[in-house]
Parts: sequence; C-alpha cells; structure tokens
Amino acid sequence: MAPRAESPRLVLLFSGKRKSGKDFVTNELRSRLGTDVCAVLRLSGPLKEQYAQEHGLDFQRLLDASNYKEAFRQDMIRWGEEKRKEDPGFFCRKVVEGVPQPVWVVSDARRVSDIQWFQSSFGDVTQLVRVVASEESRQQRGWVFTAGVDDAESECGLDHYGAFDWVIENHGEDQKLGQQLGKLVDFIHSKLQPSVCEDRAERS
Repeated sequence: MAPRAESPRLVLLFSGKRKSGKDFVTNELRSRLGTDVCAVLRLSGPLKEQYAQEHGLDFQRLLDASNYKEAFRQDMIRWGEEKRKEDPGFFCRKVVEGVPQPVWVVSDARRVSDIQWFQSSFGDVTQLVRVVASEESRQQRGWVFTAGVDDAESECGLDHYGAFDWVIENHGEDQKLGQQLGKLVDFIHSKLQPSVCEDRAERS
C-alpha cells in the first residue's frame, strides 16, 4: 500500500459525464455531512493549477465554468494525459495532501488509473459512485457535444467500468435525488466512528 500522510475513514470517488451534476451532488453531500466531516476534492484542481503555472494562465479563471476554461479544455486534456503517462498518480497525490476530514469526496474521477491509485492507497475504505443523467437533462444544463472532449478518455474512460458501488440518478427530480443522497449519508454515518458523529452534533 502506498505511503500517505492521512488515513481517511471513507473515500468516495465520484464520476460521471459533463453536466451530469457531479459538483452539485458532491456539494450537496458535503452540506449534509458538514465541512468538518467531509472534504470535497477535485483532481482537476491540481491539474489546472499546474497547467496554469506552466502556460502563464489565470488559475482562478480556469476553475470556473467559463468560456476562458473552455478555450483551453482540449489542450489541458492533452497535457494532463501526458502527465499521467509519466506518473499515473501525479494529480491524485497532490489533491489528498494534508486533508484532515475523515470523509473524502473526490468529485471528478475520470480514469481507471484514478480508481486504481485510490484503491491501492486506501483499500477497502474506497467506494465508487457514478452520477448519471439523461442527455436531455444534461442539455438543459448547457451540455453540447464537443468533438475531442466528449469522445476523449477524460469523458469516456469509465463508461464501461461497471463495478460501481453506488449509482446516483440526477435527472432533475429533486425528491428522488434527495432520497438517494439520504441512503448514501446513512451509509457514511455507519462507517464513521460514533465519536466523529457525536463531535459534529456537539458543534452544530
């Protein structure tokens, strides 16, 4: 098992297509668990930061859903693939540095190599969560098929992975989404030490 500075109680790796609502779902999960219990980690964060440094770009503007980011998306994908070929765990290691919360929610796992790194590093505490949404729902959120992006490994690498522990349907039905998240939260609480939950309740 790879060495690490922190030992989380649970690692949830979220994946899904563009505009499936991964960020919305993971942020909602964090709000239900509390920021002292749950950290949302984005593999794209260290990727964009490193890319911005090497190319003289505005890192903060690359983080938001803007035309600025879209202008560099394809080249970032290419650059990121080259980095991963050199070192498959490069971005994974960076994103988990110094995270103190017991529950880690990785909002944007995209490749089998991402899953393999976390499973080899954290073993049985790793759970795989797939967020799915219909094309109609994704289009309503602004998705338009883009060649070189939507047919690249960064979008398709886990399409046929199959071995997900959880599948969250996010078609725009708030009540159904809430029920699914409720079951996931119950599972998370069952995996935490009672003292963790009690500490959170005392501080809330």
